[in-house]
Amino acid sequence: MKVKDELIEEGAAFQRLEEGRLPSAAGRTERFDAVVIGGGQAGLSVGYHLAQSGLSLVILDAQARTGDSWRQRWDSLRLFTPALFDGLDGMPFPAPPFAFPTKDQMADYLESYARRFELPVRHGVRVKRLTREGATYVVVTEDGRFEAEHVVVAMSGYQTPRVPDFADRLDPSIVQLHSRDYLNPSQLRPGSVLVVGAGNSGAEIALELARAGHPVWMSGRDVGHIPFRITGLPARLFLARLVLRGLFHRILTMSTPLGRTVRPKIIARGGPLIRVRPRDLEAHNVQRASRVAGISEGRPQLEDGRILDAANVVWCTGFHPGFSWIELPALDERGRPIQDRGVAAGEPGLYFVGMLFLYAFSSSMIHGVGRDARHVARTILGRVQAARRDGKPAVRRNRTSRQRIGATA
Repeated sequence: MKVKDELIEEGAAFQRLEEGRLPSAAGRTERFDAVVIGGGQAGLSVGYHLAQSGLSLVILDAQARTGDSWRQRWDSLRLFTPALFDGLDGMPFPAPPFAFPTKDQMADYLESYARRFELPVRHGVRVKRLTREGATYVVVTEDGRFEAEHVVVAMSGYQTPRVPDFADRLDPSIVQLHSRDYLNPSQLRPGSVLVVGAGNSGAEIALELARAGHPVWMSGRDVGHIPFRITGLPARLFLARLVLRGLFHRILTMSTPLGRTVRPKIIARGGPLIRVRPRDLEAHNVQRASRVAGISEGRPQLEDGRILDAANVVWCTGFHPGFSWIELPALDERGRPIQDRGVAAGEPGLYFVGMLFLYAFSSSMIHGVGRDARHVARTILGRVQAARRDGKPAVRRNRTSRQRIGATA
């Protein structure tokens, strides 16, 4: 199959994807070698590697359009890593190496990636349940069901916004929203803002609000920061590669003692600030504050006892994994997958890709998801080939899916 080297216009990409889409009718059952749940960068990366193997597959995406999960984020968001590290396997990101793509550019890239490799994405398909009947996994959606010997949950752990239980005790006059719903400063009232959470999202939003003229407090523990400016010359020359591809991708992994030591801390607290630095926050008078411990007379109260007279609160407090629809003994008591390099323990045929520190610190980053996807795809292929050698018949291919990948970039 011949592929185009240039990115196609997003409207044309959407039209072509829609033309190749075969919606499941209500009650209809379709069978594949593999079902991939999630059509973002993790799902597309898994789909790319599975399609190279010639297996029949389908990628289920709840969004109306590839990349919409990026388009729906706050207006000014840019990726925290340079374009050099923002491409998936087979297709570099089409931008100068040290440009920082906008969220919409990333969304359009993913849409073009799916189009270029003709990945079988079904849009608007929301998964309700994942169960197993014998050796066959059953994915139940609002439109029908899909059966497969292998299912990949290619979704991040950032599914359901997490806010403290006491958030509903804030005075109704205070505007409060989660970072998932934040778009721009116009959503907020005039006056001060408390940003709860000091990770990359919290720091970026706090800085934007301070630049817009709001007095800002940022609450939460210091997560640290990389010891150089990611936009500077030393980063371009060698430091970005050293940290992103060396430290985050090769050293901080489950295969090293250091990686295994820091993994619980990173999952609990998040990683260091990458683009925003403490001096940037100080320069715009963002005030650091201790952890929010509760509510006093309708106002946020810090663990040091201070009560803040905030007109607005933005909760940058993370997400629950949101995997309650997985009706299998594959999750721990906190709802996180029990897995080894994305291969579920005790569930042969179930896999996870795209989660924070799945295997390495880079696992949830664009440049790190490909390695995890490749490992899972190879595991699936090996198991399928072993089953066929044992005499198990192959799954009949879905005639509408184009499985083979042509030339790669």
